[in-house]
Amino acid sequence: MKDAYLLLSNNECLKGVSIGYSGSTFGELVFNTSITGYQEIISDPSYKNQIITFTYPHIGNVGFNINDYEANGTYVSGVVVNQLPTNPSNWRSESSFRGLFN
Repeated sequence: MKDAYLLLSNNECLKGVSIGYSGSTFGELVFNTSITGYQEIISDPSYKNQIITFTYPHIGNVGFNINDYEANGTYVSGVVVNQLPTNPSNWRSESSFRGLFN
């Protein structure tokens, strides 16, 4: 994991870590309060050019599978989560959250 920075339009800078993409990106910062459905949100074309901030602390705990995609691939410019589970706990899981972005 590498250091990552989220620079807001008011010049506030928030530090975190990157789990995938290395480089610069931009987008409208939006939030989502869902407990489930994060795979569908990340793969929904309507979220293109947006950085999704999930308010639920354990995004990724059930992993990803091919049947739950809204469209092929991911469309968001970025994802902000509080904690990143490393071992998905769902029998349908085919990939971890981290695996999706690597």
